[in-house]
Amino acid sequence: MRSGSRDRVRALYAERGLRPGFESSFYFGLLARPMPADGFAAATVYGGGDMTAELEQGIAVVDDDGTWRLTGLGRDIAMAVQRVVGEAAAQRWDPGPPLDAMLPGPAALPRLADLVGRLLEAGQATGGPAFRALAPVYEPVDASPAVRLTTRLGALRHHRADAHRAAWQAAGLTVGQITALPAGPERRTIDDETDRRDEPIYQALDREERVELLAGLGALP
Repeated sequence: MRSGSRDRVRALYAERGLRPGFESSFYFGLLARPMPADGFAAATVYGGGDMTAELEQGIAVVDDDGTWRLTGLGRDIAMAVQRVVGEAAAQRWDPGPPLDAMLPGPAALPRLADLVGRLLEAGQATGGPAFRALAPVYEPVDASPAVRLTTRLGALRHHRADAHRAAWQAAGLTVGQITALPAGPERRTIDDETDRRDEPIYQALDREERVELLAGLGALP
């Protein structure tokens, strides 16, 4: 999804003479609310959270308590990123003939967006700091089904990211250690614990709905 829009997002920034920053990854939450310090630390744990570019370009500002907020320019950029990611997805998910006779395509998007939306609501009770910082998401009133789905999926992945981070931290690992950890029993144990912590959100859907969501997302081109 994100890889399919990468060139468009890069072009968007190039037109403005800017470099992509955290707003390109977290637009769905940043447009809805400021990002508190604990959510920022959780969401950027693997990348280090260097915000030099965002501050220098006037994309964001930070409060004394570590809360990050988009500036007017930052909001404009974030909304443009949301739009082009949705447009790229809509184009990809509308394969045209003859594949449109075999794949669900655009007609499936509203239902999939609704199912993911229910997961986001359920995640408010089970999500960690990154998820709580990024959901509920911001959606324009006229958002297309593709924008709604890409936006909601962007936030949903942070429920699992929180679960994974909690799992390796509970195992006593640092971010450097988990990043370097090879496949093997220890990695499988952490992955199993991640699944256990991530699983409750999906209880918001019944079995048939979970299958419908998995199959629907898997069938999108």
